[in-house]
Amino acid sequence: MEGQLKKATFAGGCFWCMVKPFDEQPGIIKVVSGYTGGHVENPTYQQVCSETTGHYEAVQITYNPEIFPYEKLLQLFWQQIDPTDAGGQFYNRGTSYQTVIFYHNDDQKHIAETSKKELAESGRFTKPIATKILPVSTFYPAEEYHQDYYKKNPPHYERYRIGSGRDAFIRMHWGEQHEK
Repeated sequence: MEGQLKKATFAGGCFWCMVKPFDEQPGIIKVVSGYTGGHVENPTYQQVCSETTGHYEAVQITYNPEIFPYEKLLQLFWQQIDPTDAGGQFYNRGTSYQTVIFYHNDDQKHIAETSKKELAESGRFTKPIATKILPVSTFYPAEEYHQDYYKKNPPHYERYRIGSGRDAFIRMHWGEQHEK
């Protein structure tokens, strides 16, 4: 099975909110919170938050494409973010909270570009899609207390999602389709 496994890397604002939706899907082996896209080796959370390292908060997903293909990962990714916000996500502002699809190979790049184009042409959003598509770079796992945050701190996680406006945005733009 190990040979079948692939990786996908997405920046969708606060990485706490990006783990649970993927973690609960069949064929998803592992979801790791971390940092990527920057120029500092082994950055800390404080360094990334300082906006001086060039890193994005991201998740790296190990998955079985035979069970959960990359196209489905992208659909789920789009349903977790505001793809029109170039300044961050919800109340998290700054480059470290911008949305990015990091592709691991040319196939992922092509599929991501097609998916972005389809979303832009769907009419679901009135503003242009701001999510970037970039080549993957070194991924640094975040500190242990950030891993599986939704499991470790459920009440705080739920308050954070609601308070940030993420849940209301998802409901407004995806409604029942969000569950698909």
